Amino acid sequence: MTRTVIHIVAFGAILALTGCTASTIPVASSPSPSASTPSATVAGNTWLKPGSVLATAIPLGDGHISTITAAVGSVFSCTAGNANIGGSQTDGPWITGAFWNAHEKIAVNGKVNWPTAKVTITAENATRVIVTNDLPTDQATGIFPIATADPAYAYDRNPNTISAATSTTIILPATAQPAATPTCLGGGAIGVLLNGVFLYDALDGPGRDAVAHEEQDACDGHPERTGQYHYHEIPTCLENALVAQSTVVGWANDGFPIVVERDAAGNLPNNADLDACHGRTSSITVDGKATTQYHYSATLEYPYTMGCYYGTRS
Repeated sequence: MTRTVIHIVAFGAILALTGCTASTIPVASSPSPSASTPSATVAGNTWLKPGSVLATAIPLGDGHISTITAAVGSVFSCTAGNANIGGSQTDGPWITGAFWNAHEKIAVNGKVNWPTAKVTITAENATRVIVTNDLPTDQATGIFPIATADPAYAYDRNPNTISAATSTTIILPATAQPAATPTCLGGGAIGVLLNGVFLYDALDGPGRDAVAHEEQDACDGHPERTGQYHYHEIPTCLENALVAQSTVVGWANDGFPIVVERDAAGNLPNNADLDACHGRTSSITVDGKATTQYHYSATLEYPYTMGCYYGTRS
């Protein structure tokens, strides 16, 4: 029997080492992409257009959504979105035409620590079990609801309060398997990061680029209407703490890892380096072992983490 147990109290410690009633998130049946995945494995990461996407001019993801098929640089969504659900009220000045500037975007004020945050990850035989209360174990959040005196309120009047889940259990395959065709991403959590916080896709309620339009806190998170705190990207406060060229930072709902990987110059990959589900096959370290396998990869550009589910779900 092989058993790996990680009790995470501080996400920063994990980075240093690696490079109500309890509920279970259902893992429904899924498929993988018809688009090809770059298959070459190299010593180190080599991107097609290194550094071509700048934080000061990130292409806006609006309109890059499909409910029919997966496509590189797009979100294959189970729903087209609803203009009357969520989202910001007014575009901020950081959005100009077809681009947005991450350096100019303001964050929700406040610094709230969560000493009751808990997450455990257990890998045993064919199963990986993640138990979390969805509070960040090593990062502070902003103050929500967004206060009327907060400059962010002028653009996004998020009225939601962060609520801790008593216990949420996610059961995943320890060895994920690719499926035959891509599966769409539904509303809500599509994965969970090592700090215990849920990851959502790149869309807001109306189906726009959530990272560009919505207001998040200094660690790029915010709550939705049930109080579930979440990210729409790998938060910069976690990315900036990474020193390794390739680090697993979480797990998608199909069991494949979510990875932050950089080239020698520190650049994240581009959409052109990834397939329709926003992933590729390369050498990474999983559960302390070097392996060559498929994984989702974080980018500076939309859709940021995942475009569809690559793996089978049960």
